[in-house]
Amino acid sequence: MRDPDEFDACYQDARTRLLLQTYALTGDLSAARAAVRDAFVVAWHHWRKATRHGDPEAWIRPIAWAHAQRRHTARLWHREKGLSPEVRATLDALGKLSVDQRKILLLTVLASGTLADFAREVGLTREDAERELQTATSQLAIHLDLGTPVARTLFAPLAEAVGEVRLPRASILRRAGATRRRTHTTVGVVAAVAALVLTGTAVTDGGGVRPTLDRGLVSSSDEPDPQPEPPPPPALSEDALLTAAQVDASVPGRPWAVGTTHDNSAGDGLVLPCQRERYADARSSVALVRDFAAAPQRREPARTTVQLAEASASERAAHRAFRTTLRWFAGCSDPRTQLLTTQRVTGVGDEAVLLTLRRWGAGEATYVAAVARTGQLTTTTFTTVASDDEARARPAAKLLSAAVGDLCTLPDAGGCGVAPRLEPMDPLPVGVVPAMLDVVDLPPLSDVRRRTWAGTEPRLARTNLAATRCDGAEFRGRGWSSNLTRTFLVPEARLPAEFGLTQTVGALGPQRARAFVEDVREAMRTCPEEDLGTDVSRITDRREDGEDLTVWRITTEVSDDQSVEFRMAILRTGTSVAQISFVPTADVRMSDDDFVALAERALTRLSRLPRPGS
Repeated sequence: MRDPDEFDACYQDARTRLLLQTYALTGDLSAARAAVRDAFVVAWHHWRKATRHGDPEAWIRPIAWAHAQRRHTARLWHREKGLSPEVRATLDALGKLSVDQRKILLLTVLASGTLADFAREVGLTREDAERELQTATSQLAIHLDLGTPVARTLFAPLAEAVGEVRLPRASILRRAGATRRRTHTTVGVVAAVAALVLTGTAVTDGGGVRPTLDRGLVSSSDEPDPQPEPPPPPALSEDALLTAAQVDASVPGRPWAVGTTHDNSAGDGLVLPCQRERYADARSSVALVRDFAAAPQRREPARTTVQLAEASASERAAHRAFRTTLRWFAGCSDPRTQLLTTQRVTGVGDEAVLLTLRRWGAGEATYVAAVARTGQLTTTTFTTVASDDEARARPAAKLLSAAVGDLCTLPDAGGCGVAPRLEPMDPLPVGVVPAMLDVVDLPPLSDVRRRTWAGTEPRLARTNLAATRCDGAEFRGRGWSSNLTRTFLVPEARLPAEFGLTQTVGALGPQRARAFVEDVREAMRTCPEEDLGTDVSRITDRREDGEDLTVWRITTEVSDDQSVEFRMAILRTGTSVAQISFVPTADVRMSDDDFVALAERALTRLSRLPRPGS
């Protein structure tokens, strides 16, 4: 049954928000107003369908956007009269983005939900949505010459214009929706009767007997018969979880013992480090958790292993749960936690990935998170060990294979676990700008092991703070795109103002990108000759057709008895270039090996930067 009060409350709450989003999408206020009005009329017609999943606004928005896009095709963005300069500039900049880029940007900034939800609404994979969002934010920042990331305040001038628009009362829209429903029903009945009259006399069975019509008339209304609710997720069995003997066989050391087994319904549900939500599949609550413990070795933290298993209503939902679980670890937000490696596990289930992380500081340990999907089931085995020995990945893959093999006994499972094989892969995209370093990439520092890194938001690279006195490189001017910069600090450590790590990225044409890197290399080569107080030592140098990576240690004398030492890297992959600099203090330092590894990580992420003109 349709509830008028519920509809009225939804209309009152969402109409201005939807009008702003639709106006920003099309740049046509009159088309946006008519589209939002029509969308709410359709919503009342199909109110039961609109409220089925508890978010009618998300159901209404695509209808409003589709109606507005059809209405405004003949109108140009900057032909409306009376626009303020701020509104005109914002609409012009939005108009230079593709439709998908505008949609994903507007949803992220002006709507409530997750990026996965927005990707489904636009019809993109999450990876494509992240890439389109990154391109949209960087291009909008460039077009509007923004010094800060795109935020809701950017749309304040549009919101003022929308606030002056009068929309019909909810009762008027309900009457229009009811009329629409009656009209569709009447047309459907008339069409069905006409079809029966025209064709009924000509239809007989093989024996010449006229068939009877024992089913009621089928309405041609655009509201189909209610679809059955999706089937519930399959049940999980404790017998399909790992045993202590299986953990003993895969993870060497002292004997393991089963701790507890539960359905993860108590407390906050966060049973693993880096975990962000109780369930990776937000529409399922079918889960089992089993933890194992082993007596610690001398002077080492306790070793633990946890298995988390979830069931989803479909393989597609399970795939989303698998990707969500991976993002927990790939973008781990726990303090002092660094992503070391990401490896694909083949031969286990339908898809599987293993990630190794390091928790540094007090209680230093290594995390090995192995995630797999088999059919409608997703499982994670998470082991905490004391060493960062790379060989730990093989036992973890073996343990994951055993976990998937057990789940394969359930009817809704898919591929089983056989002989697991590990293959290196690029780190998964994380952060607002996946082409840039994130906090999870940064190594520990000496003398501040109880503190944690923090990063500024990426911003337009008007000034390149990663440049040195030797090269003075600039990431701006004609030909540059996606030029952004950010700085990482340790805010609680009370370090000198000059301390920090800065990364600047940007895209150029292929020849200019190669020339840019060579110019920096030449400037660093000649710097000691031109600046007698500066010493430059090259730590590593790699030159390939599609990639470049060079790292230097620079020491500059600032007085007769004082000098400053820092590290800088220049890197390129295709058309994307980046510069990274780290300024330490006398006590808070980063080793050469750690800085080179960080530059290598930056190079793998840099490949996600949009090409010029994309």
